[in-house]
Amino acid sequence: LEIIVTIINLNDNSPVFKQTNLTKVVPEDTKVNATIVAREDLSASDADLDIIYYELSSTVQNTSNYFAIKGVNNPEIYLQKALDYEKFKQTTLLLYARDRPVDSNETTHTATATINIIIEQADTKPPWFLPCSFIDVDKSICISSPYTGRVNMSEMSTEPLILEPGPIYAIDPDYILNEKIVYSIVGGDVDNVFSVDADTGNLTMNKIATSPDSYLLQVMATQVNNKQKYSVVSVEIKVINKSDHAPYFESGIYTGTVSVGLVPRSFVFQAGDPSSPLMITAADDDFPDV
Repeated sequence: LEIIVTIINLNDNSPVFKQTNLTKVVPEDTKVNATIVAREDLSASDADLDIIYYELSSTVQNTSNYFAIKGVNNPEIYLQKALDYEKFKQTTLLLYARDRPVDSNETTHTATATINIIIEQADTKPPWFLPCSFIDVDKSICISSPYTGRVNMSEMSTEPLILEPGPIYAIDPDYILNEKIVYSIVGGDVDNVFSVDADTGNLTMNKIATSPDSYLLQVMATQVNNKQKYSVVSVEIKVINKSDHAPYFESGIYTGTVSVGLVPRSFVFQAGDPSSPLMITAADDDFPDV
């Protein structure tokens, strides 16, 4: 009597990862859809030769939508959303391997691998002139106001010009990298009246200003390591006539009278002349006709 015995494979083994804990350093400027962890580094094996089903999740809030796997049977992890070092600097992913589909009623064995993702800051932002104001909630774009200053007609200052709202100054917003920045005038200096210190940003004069017209300079801040990372700001320099005299009050004492019970913003009248409002006047000998 010939008896044929068929051995039915019992699902008694769990999937096994090659490595259950791995770390990947990912540059901030990694392109979307780029592979983060290759399939061969993540594929699990099963002694029962079952088909493996994968699922990816994140243990860090608001980071799960940045990474995904190629498919339920393909554990290759890729980037599906552009990274931002300012939003998060690291996250932890959990990759599950099951020998049955998630919704299966059969006995299922599961293995877990931990993938630690460390974001490496990249040189993604151009310099910011300070002070500046953020225009987005992510604080990724900071807009500066123009600088303003003034010089006297036919007089050359030997000191750096005083500007508002402050001296010319730019930073690399990629704070960890903090690349060196140099300054240059790229427009508006038609008579070569001004110079800017490449290292400090101090604005000085080369010669006197002979025209009453204002100068609207364009100053550029450029990263030394990458000339394509730059920003330009406007600097308005007004040319004014030099003031040789200080203003002065035309009287040393002013005397006025008010009545009890007057409402706010009522006139104060000159003492001795109740029909004339009290006026405080000043003069400046630089402007004799004013």
